[in-house]
Amino acid sequence: MTTLGFVGAGQIGGTVARLAAQLGYNVVVSNSRAPETLADLVAEIGPNARAAWAAEASAAADIAFVSIPLKNIWQVDPAPLAGKIVLETNNYYEQRDGRIAALDEERATTTGLLQEHLPTSRVVKAFNHINWKHIPVQGLPAGDPNRRALALASDYADARDFTRRFYDELGYDAVEVSPAESWRIERGTPGYGPRLTAAELTAALAEAVRSVTHA
Repeated sequence: MTTLGFVGAGQIGGTVARLAAQLGYNVVVSNSRAPETLADLVAEIGPNARAAWAAEASAAADIAFVSIPLKNIWQVDPAPLAGKIVLETNNYYEQRDGRIAALDEERATTTGLLQEHLPTSRVVKAFNHINWKHIPVQGLPAGDPNRRALALASDYADARDFTRRFYDELGYDAVEVSPAESWRIERGTPGYGPRLTAAELTAALAEAVRSVTHA
């Protein structure tokens, strides 16, 4: 059974962990505090879940999720994530994260920053433009004309393939965007937030202008 390890078990991470366990994945959750602070979440998720320190969750993971404030990504230990697919759900909020020059000057993307920090991991952007409350309730069967689409971005085919399959298991279509242009689905862009089909999300990505985004 595939184990998903979560570095960060807040709104996005905790929600995805709950859903993953329902799909039959093992999940190991962690936060910036001690594992025992996640006792209620683990009890809610059920027997497929356990809590651990972040490094242990990373080491246990077949597939990892990094779902923490962007300003904290440089605290993630690269060693236990070496060689692994890592889904990152980050967005740049200056009021929370402080100013990050590489993003302000459009020299980098949030996904690129984590990939640079985890040089031997295979990073993929995912789940960053949907409200966490909507993830459990907006999924629809494949083929439904109103099925919502979620974007993903990665340089790695296996990371893209896993994320596409996982989206589908949760009831969502996938729309791929180049990692270098993952800013097209960041805060302030047309695709960030609204419920869009694959065709609508594709059009929204094409309409994005980086000067109004926060990559």
